Amino acid sequence: MKTFTHPSLRIGALALALLPLAGSTGFRPAAPAKEPDPQVIAQFGLLNNPALQKFIDQKGQQMAAISSRADFGYQFTILDSPMINAFAAPDGNVYFTRGIMAHFNDEAQFAGVLGHELGHVTARHGEKQQTRSTLASGALLLGSILSKRIASIAQPLSQGAGLLFLKYGRDDEREADKLGVAYSSKIGYDATHMADFFLTLQRQEQASGAGGTPTFLSSHPNSADRYSTVKQLAAQARQNAGGRTLTINRDSYLRMIEGLPYGDDPRQGFVEGGVFYHPDLKFQFPVPRGWKSQNSPQQFQMAEPNGQAVQILTLAPGNSAQEAAQALAKELKLNAPQASRTTVNGLPAIAIQGDQVGQDQQGRQGIQASTLSYLIQDGKTMYALIGLCAPGKLGSYGPTFQRTAQGFRRLTDASKLNRQSEKIRIRTAKAGQTLAQALAANGIPAKRHEELAILNGLKTTDKLSAGTLFKVVGK
Repeated sequence: MKTFTHPSLRIGALALALLPLAGSTGFRPAAPAKEPDPQVIAQFGLLNNPALQKFIDQKGQQMAAISSRADFGYQFTILDSPMINAFAAPDGNVYFTRGIMAHFNDEAQFAGVLGHELGHVTARHGEKQQTRSTLASGALLLGSILSKRIASIAQPLSQGAGLLFLKYGRDDEREADKLGVAYSSKIGYDATHMADFFLTLQRQEQASGAGGTPTFLSSHPNSADRYSTVKQLAAQARQNAGGRTLTINRDSYLRMIEGLPYGDDPRQGFVEGGVFYHPDLKFQFPVPRGWKSQNSPQQFQMAEPNGQAVQILTLAPGNSAQEAAQALAKELKLNAPQASRTTVNGLPAIAIQGDQVGQDQQGRQGIQASTLSYLIQDGKTMYALIGLCAPGKLGSYGPTFQRTAQGFRRLTDASKLNRQSEKIRIRTAKAGQTLAQALAANGIPAKRHEELAILNGLKTTDKLSAGTLFKVVGK
């Protein structure tokens, strides 16, 4: 959950009627000078790195110009997300996360994946998928575990995030790989490095166990022959280059990503020891034991493991807790809500309890969910802690909702307030060092050597030549 400085992002849970994505109800004609989808930006955030953004713009437009849909109009965007992914929308918006940018080790690897994503657009793969209504709703951890209305509150960004989860069949992946090799080779890059990056992705996926965090391979299913097929295609492209030297640009790429944030950014909020801390907004509160959580720029979600309850923190509009409470009761469609004034660690608050009424998926009117929610005012900032559970379950989950809300307090711990993200640092190897020795010499503990080896696209036992650049991470 980020600090919201732009008015359009201060919408909170009380204004969740988001526009459908282009393609979900018919496709808008594409036009030049597109803007990134606001739902995607709200979900993942925009990376503030002008140099890296300029690089992806230049390479993207250069590649688009030689593609089969050169005049379609494309927008290339880097998202401020640690997940390792790249994805393209049918409207020509192409997104890379900072997580995947951190894992590339040369420009040729980036260009291969860029060509692959552009290939999905030029071959209209995403249009086919969205036409079949196969947008996955699992981008947020809550899925559709509760009623349709709870899902609409808990997943205001699922359509935008769902673009990450367009599942392509083997034929589509094969075609996108072929186009990725063709496009990256046409603008002068050695496409064999695209195949090498698949190995990095496979190692990362195996190391993480693919435990729910979206990655490139989870939305771009892998196959056993994919690496060798891309190698063969790249070798053919090299022959067709007619002796022209194909570019790799390893050192220049590594220097370009110096200082790039790595992993989760604690400034946007982090969980530690069962507590959610937000250094920039200066608050903290407990996360219920055993509950799963997920942070996004717009809200922080907590979900009971069996899907019977969720609790969501978000910013709320309004000049007072009372005004925000009235708006929340209206938005949740509560029947005869009970509101009571209270305080939460010295902050004025209002607790709202009631049943949410509406139609179920069969069109039957009735109670859809029960809620115990809190509006908490800290100065001019209004927070909504929305607790939702299945009908009749408030007796079980109400005390949990209350404990979480009563634990909301201002953050004063300097060690949490000053927490900074790790960043990519580029170092130079000495002669005869293995990667493990080079990492150890730069203060990386042994338990992280494999993680950093994957980040570098190397093995810990690989010998580095004198002067070889490599990545480490640090504050």
